[in-house]
Amino acid sequence: MTNARWKTIGNLVLAFSVALLPPAFGCAKHEEPKPAAAPPAQATKPAPATPIDTKKVELGDEKTWNPDWDVIVEKALPPEMLSSQVPRDVRRYCPRFYGMSEVDKRAFWAYFFQALAGAEAGLDPKTRVRHTEPEVAVTDSVTGRMVRSEGLLQLTYEDQKRYGCDFDWEADKTLPAKDPNKTILQPKNNLECGVKILTNQVIVQHKPLFARTGYWSTLQPGTVSYRVFAKQMTNPPLACGLKTKAAGKNASTKASNVAAAQ
Repeated sequence: MTNARWKTIGNLVLAFSVALLPPAFGCAKHEEPKPAAAPPAQATKPAPATPIDTKKVELGDEKTWNPDWDVIVEKALPPEMLSSQVPRDVRRYCPRFYGMSEVDKRAFWAYFFQALAGAEAGLDPKTRVRHTEPEVAVTDSVTGRMVRSEGLLQLTYEDQKRYGCDFDWEADKTLPAKDPNKTILQPKNNLECGVKILTNQVIVQHKPLFARTGYWSTLQPGTVSYRVFAKQMTNPPLACGLKTKAAGKNASTKASNVAAAQ
């Protein structure tokens, strides 16, 4: 066999051997990217019961505060509502607010909105009121009708335009006035809208929590409804450090109230 032929055979063997080698680094096996880890669930904490809620439980009234509504409020809160940007007058009912954990701050706001709903609607999500005072007896620009305050926090369809609330007049106008399926009466929509309104007042507009130009007259000191609200703010979370008779003897949550009534 000639040298040329041996050389040809050798080249073929070398080429075959190279073909059997494992892939180089640039051709490594492709691995599917792992999905990003989900953000940690936001911690929530049940709020204590307001005096009106406690009384309703004792009387067997079904229109009580639903603990699920605490979660709705707490999850709707933006970070700013847990920060030092919250106005100083929050200490009127929660003296230790700025030093509390975020979980306790959320529980305070859940209690705050429970008290507000108690003063505004007696904790009844289907409450509807048509006011006759000249300053509020106006036409709703969304419905084209006289303004009615509705739901737990007594809101209006105009709030959808002003604050981006999840109300749908076109869907609601064909339903009975107190139909719980109306978007404005659904507690989740109503409470989330309330959080947006209060955030706009105290964070965006830098107004006090209790301002005479605030959205709710219930949060305007000196009004009759404010006095009703103040009576509901006597049992905030213990972490607030509010020294009242009610706070000292009754720090129970809604669940414990129900248990005691059984």
